[in-house]
Amino acid sequence: MVNEIDLIAFGAHPDDVELGCGGTVARLAGAGSRVAIADLTAGERGTRGDRATRGREAENAAAALGVVMRECLQLPDGGLSPDDPEQVAAVVRAIRRHRPRAVFAPDRGDPHPDHRAAADLLGRALFLSGVRNVRPEDGEPWRPRLVLAYPGPRQLFEPSIVVDVTSVYARKREAVLAHASQFDPERGGRTHLASGYFTAAIEGRDRAAGNTVGVEFGEGFRAPGPLAADELSWLLGGQGLHPGLRTPERA
Repeated sequence: MVNEIDLIAFGAHPDDVELGCGGTVARLAGAGSRVAIADLTAGERGTRGDRATRGREAENAAAALGVVMRECLQLPDGGLSPDDPEQVAAVVRAIRRHRPRAVFAPDRGDPHPDHRAAADLLGRALFLSGVRNVRPEDGEPWRPRLVLAYPGPRQLFEPSIVVDVTSVYARKREAVLAHASQFDPERGGRTHLASGYFTAAIEGRDRAAGNTVGVEFGEGFRAPGPLAADELSWLLGGQGLHPGLRTPERA
């Protein structure tokens, strides 16, 4: 069954979307857009937390952000690869199934190897999902009109745009802290993520991004190509998907 979504935010692991673009996701969802999160992996190879725990935390975070759905593609944590045809096919199926008008994806300049691999995997799948003769058994071709990349938690970049997320920042905090197995120092062995200052550093980055455009909290995005002004206006205007608007078929 096709389930049309306005925007899908993809992450390599269950907390990546929350850290990188959770405020923008919450803002769009609160404005009435149909927003979904797709985790490529369950984060099962992390130092802390198991698959079941991380799945529960992901659902709690999704509820805090107000998204209409969250799914995990169950690709291998630590083994993401744009050269694996089955991994590419899994992402193509998700894109064709949900038919998003816009996508948020990890930035390929992120130093985390899984995040870089996720960016390359998504780039390949986003192109192939619009080609009719690629895996026709996986649905009708579809390619999003707008793709924006968000930074990883240890990445600083010069953004193409900054979104004001001040009004929804409490929801971002709640969503991030829902991943207690990763960030709560009392839940297990000490790690960089569970240092007690990691989440404060994320907040500091968002304050710095907001400061560049004169607001308290902001989230920066980089455009992998030219931005379509109408699509950006549609996205941040909080409009729903126009029923007569479709992405044209690509050769």
